[in-house]
Amino acid sequence: MAPVFTRQRQTANAYVAAFNAMDIDAIASLRAPSALRYILPSTLGHPPQDNAQYIGSLRKLLSIFRNFSLTCHNVVEDAPERHVVMYLTARGDTDAGEYINEYVWFLDFDEAGESITGHKEFVDTVMNRDFWPKLANALKAKGKRAE
Repeated sequence: MAPVFTRQRQTANAYVAAFNAMDIDAIASLRAPSALRYILPSTLGHPPQDNAQYIGSLRKLLSIFRNFSLTCHNVVEDAPERHVVMYLTARGDTDAGEYINEYVWFLDFDEAGESITGHKEFVDTVMNRDFWPKLANALKAKGKRAE
């Protein structure tokens, strides 16, 4: 028997699937208009991104990623509080070389479970420190500015 997932868990799974398809419009469609994305830990110094900033950043990155895949290893859900936490690993091929990262996503949902209202994302700090400048240089070579 297939597992039965809550609506918010279905939305979280669809969010991962949209990233795997590199479908920016699908990613955007799953986010509430007021959703913010936070990159953590805060010591990395990344400011929160509203949807316009986040989706714009993804569109720029799409220009230097040839492929991208997320693998979800663990999910914890607090349905009454409308939270889903996912541990994910990522792999992709970029103009700057192989991209490998780990994430923990804290996703918050609207009451219906259909829209992501908040996205906090812990990233691999070494990857962020060492590989992000290479991605920024690859974007610069394409005439785009990293955000």
